[in-house]
Amino acid sequence: MEAACKEAEKSRWETLEPSVATELPESTNCLSFSEDGRYLSLGHSQGLSVWCASSLTCVADWLEDRLEITSIQMNRMAEMAYLLGTIDDMGVARVFAYHCDSIHLLNVVNIMEDINKRSICMTFELSQGGHYGAASISCKQWCCLARSLSLPLRSLAERVRDGSITNTGTALEGPDEVQMTDFLTNYLAVDIVTKSCRLDKHSVNTDEEKTKETNKSPRCCTQHFLLPCGQFPGDSKAKSQPAEFPVAVCVWWSGSHNLFQYFLQKAPKSKPDVEPMPDLLWPNAKEILCSAVSRCTRYIALGLENALVCVWDRQSGSPLSVVLISATDSALCRMQFVDYRPVSTDDSQTFTTAEVHLLVACKSGALHTITTGRGTQSCTMLLTERLLEPKDSGDLPTITESVPFLQGLFLQVQRNGKMFLQDVINKQTVCCLILPKTHPIATPCNPVYALNSKQQTLLIRGDQDPSYRASSKEDSQSQLFIFHFGESDILKQYIVSAPYSPQQQKTLSFVTLEETCNLYLQQRALCADERNKAITQTWTQLQETATMAQQGHHRAAAS
Repeated sequence: MEAACKEAEKSRWETLEPSVATELPESTNCLSFSEDGRYLSLGHSQGLSVWCASSLTCVADWLEDRLEITSIQMNRMAEMAYLLGTIDDMGVARVFAYHCDSIHLLNVVNIMEDINKRSICMTFELSQGGHYGAASISCKQWCCLARSLSLPLRSLAERVRDGSITNTGTALEGPDEVQMTDFLTNYLAVDIVTKSCRLDKHSVNTDEEKTKETNKSPRCCTQHFLLPCGQFPGDSKAKSQPAEFPVAVCVWWSGSHNLFQYFLQKAPKSKPDVEPMPDLLWPNAKEILCSAVSRCTRYIALGLENALVCVWDRQSGSPLSVVLISATDSALCRMQFVDYRPVSTDDSQTFTTAEVHLLVACKSGALHTITTGRGTQSCTMLLTERLLEPKDSGDLPTITESVPFLQGLFLQVQRNGKMFLQDVINKQTVCCLILPKTHPIATPCNPVYALNSKQQTLLIRGDQDPSYRASSKEDSQSQLFIFHFGESDILKQYIVSAPYSPQQQKTLSFVTLEETCNLYLQQRALCADERNKAITQTWTQLQETATMAQQGHHRAAAS
């Protein structure tokens, strides 16, 4: 009966079909739009391509035999000059520049001169504007590190525009070309794993925790770039920086309780640190499992063990809230901010009463939403129930991503290939996205897609169904399908004309420690009622737990 009700509900959902389709290069593995929405970059089995986003025509290629790009990112670094960061299937990261319909290879980040000393790039991320890049590298000696590459973009852009960099298709050499010395490489955090012992440079673990860690797989790190956010300690140097320039990067290691923050603007040292120390440490009571940063980077959300979610406020340097999700679900695995809110004209009100929304995914398939803020009661809501039966594994979400130009909506792709747009606040499915039967979603467990905030579109790859081929020997044709959300009557009420950008953020500056403390005390006063309610609720839960434990003890004794 319950299944029949669900099917009846699904039949009432609105559907949206793609309006355009175009053929893709062979084995297209990844897509990424430039920040201004003008260009689409594609990574495939022969290298990479740049397309015009409006006409969907190829404007430049960088091709190399037996080179398969599996990850790509494209950021604007200057007027009509763009930076591309890629990773190939061998774990090699590269930096390219696109200008005047040409792609130029600038640098190989982890070049392998000796196969016995091979290093694998796990993640490579360029900051907005392309001023910095962060890569996590795994070496043969189990030495994992996160490093920041400070890029001389102004001189680099001038070289591209002046034509002093040629499109060679290989690592550039010569006095007038970009060398590795142009990259100021700083090793920010090093996690050395020797034999079965893992040493976290900046954590103090008990013997029990260390024994537990020895049985785990090699550790990896997650990093986020942080934009200026007031004048919390260490942010003072950000005053001379534009709002879109990152001022710090935060890093956490799997198995760690701590979030480390490193400032990007530092006085040069004659001798680099042997063991670089973090500039700030954000401690947590439980092990970190996943993380997310708000679009303005003021808030950092951490998913912890035992279904705890901690949201840190960088502007005050204190937790915005700590929320407990239903403990019956499995471990947290992904989270994302989905809130969009207009900028308030009252900065102090923005600081003290900001409300944020989080989407939290569990390994069981359950999805939760969290609404929290300073001086407000935190609210959690179950959006999608956990999967209890193996036959339901097709409903497991593989993608849950906030759509920045659709108010309160997120895109969900399931393992069975179904796509939805769902409303986080109202807990309802807004519409289903349907591809032609001839071309279902390619690799639903890892869909190839990209969102364009400027054109308000979704692009996703579909592969030809074998049953629709003229012959079994015919190669499968991949198509790029485009959903124009901005032209849909279903989504008109959700359209955000100008998605929130970091440049819109109004931050407060605290010149003295006294001003910082005064504002913190104001926050504490505003959220006193919430804290009192939380204390009362906690005591009630403790009493109920104690009663249940006592009853269980009596039953056990009686039996």
